[in-house]
Amino acid sequence: MVIASPAWSAPADMQAEAKAAFEAARHTKQDGPADVRLNEQVALHVPANMTFIPPAEAKRILHAFGNSPDPDTLGMVMPLGEESWFAVPRFVKSGYIKDDDARDWKADDMLDGLKKGTEASNGERRKRGIPEMEVVGWVEPPTYDAGTHRLVWSAAARDKGAGADAEQGVNYNTYLLGREGYLSMNFVTDRTTIESEKPVAKQLLAAVEFDKGKRYTDFNASTDHMAEYGLAALVGGVAAKKLGLFAVMAAFAAKFAKVIGVAAIGLIAGLRKLFRKDTSEA
Repeated sequence: MVIASPAWSAPADMQAEAKAAFEAARHTKQDGPADVRLNEQVALHVPANMTFIPPAEAKRILHAFGNSPDPDTLGMVMPLGEESWFAVPRFVKSGYIKDDDARDWKADDMLDGLKKGTEASNGERRKRGIPEMEVVGWVEPPTYDAGTHRLVWSAAARDKGAGADAEQGVNYNTYLLGREGYLSMNFVTDRTTIESEKPVAKQLLAAVEFDKGKRYTDFNASTDHMAEYGLAALVGGVAAKKLGLFAVMAAFAAKFAKVIGVAAIGLIAGLRKLFRKDTSEA
């Protein structure tokens, strides 16, 4: 989500939009520790030293940084300290996703699908004058814990065409499977800090909980809807080939495995100070 380009600064209109979005979020945020309902079947236990931004304000912030509107976005989590990361939870009511394909998936094929999905999303960035992005490679190849029904994978990205030494942003993607769909928590940070922040991303995933009756283990094969794709689709759109969806491959990968492009991490760090006004004015 975050690409800091030394050769590019955010346009004035983008900065103004972002500032207005952050100011609106400051008045609606919920600081942790707090229990937040993400939707009718998922709760988030916001940890201390973090804050939750409601969906409307979160979507305004994401749009300001070059993201296409996504109706599945359930909000945003940010640190109240000096760290420069944020996380975006989403719920997709896909139906029950079988996880047996985790035994034989191919990481290289998934990475290829992820690259195609990212390229497909570059059109919107071009329209808004925001640098296009490209996926560099895995930070952490896909791993799935069948016991907890949690999936983790991470990819690094940079400005398209940038040199090998260019700054990179990281999407650290975590998923929790449920009875009727899945909850994703996209943790966004910088390549240089991801190793120390992985525990924070996993802490957030552990803080998400499906209600009783909506958990993965509550699935009823005789009554519940089954998703039309498997677990691999949540990484690189590999399942699209198995379903014969060649015509919509790019759109499929973009929706379920895109690296969401946001520019100017420095702007985020500066605007985040708006959140600390509450503390300094208290």
